[in-house]
Amino acid sequence: MQPHLTATIIGVVIGAGALHACWNAIAKQVTDRLMAFAWISVASMTAGGVVLAITGLPAREAIPFAITSAVIHIGYNLGLMSSYRLGAFNQTYPIARGTSPLVVAVGAYFLADEHLGAPALIGIATLAAGLMSLALSSGRLTRGDLPAVGAAVLTGLTIAAYTITDGLGVRHAHDPYAYTALLFVLQGPPMLIAALARRPLSAWRDTATMRRGATAGLLATVAYGTVLWAQARAPLAEVAAIRETSVVFAALIGVAVLGEDFGKRRVVAAVVIATGIVLIGL
Repeated sequence: MQPHLTATIIGVVIGAGALHACWNAIAKQVTDRLMAFAWISVASMTAGGVVLAITGLPAREAIPFAITSAVIHIGYNLGLMSSYRLGAFNQTYPIARGTSPLVVAVGAYFLADEHLGAPALIGIATLAAGLMSLALSSGRLTRGDLPAVGAAVLTGLTIAAYTITDGLGVRHAHDPYAYTALLFVLQGPPMLIAALARRPLSAWRDTATMRRGATAGLLATVAYGTVLWAQARAPLAEVAAIRETSVVFAALIGVAVLGEDFGKRRVVAAVVIATGIVLIGL
């Protein structure tokens, strides 16, 4: 049966986007981001291990996809850390998230044989335009912004890569929960090993970092697990595009938590994003 989008899936994916924005905001606020991502890895590996003990491994055909995605996620984590080190959260986050929807749409066309209708294609393009306008809402980019923007764009390409890989993998798994659990178990060790090698034992005693990292890890696990559940039931490009509404939640977090100005340009960008979501759901 051809995967299709429903109101329930749209709501679930938007909720996953909100959780994604929350855990990224938490990670951004931690000064030692390597330790933050190490604790994120510990939390996600633990949650994945518990679920995997209950579900067992996914179908054999899905395991190579999970391994490939785990490798891509290493690049994603490194890119995300670089983005947050080089630039502001309200700039790098939307650029990273906004890069992927159109790339996923093209990749899904060639790799998953997904042929979207005109409203969905227009909706994806509109959503991507809204996301990028939100990223640029503070004005023109300067030469000093280029390193952060470059890191964010590269991060977006890794997002597109693992989105397509996991979308295909979860459809081979026959159990999205088993696939998600295996993915989190596989992708955690590299960041954990890097932190063990580069940080003294005293860094692991920072309870504030541990608490924030563990919280972010649990939110990340739930957020991406629900996205994979949706990818098993709806077209990859549509799920990927709707998921990137997380930038709207990131902007709201920036206002409410980080004290950033929202501004008229961001209001317009949010309206464009909402329009794209409606078109995708037609």
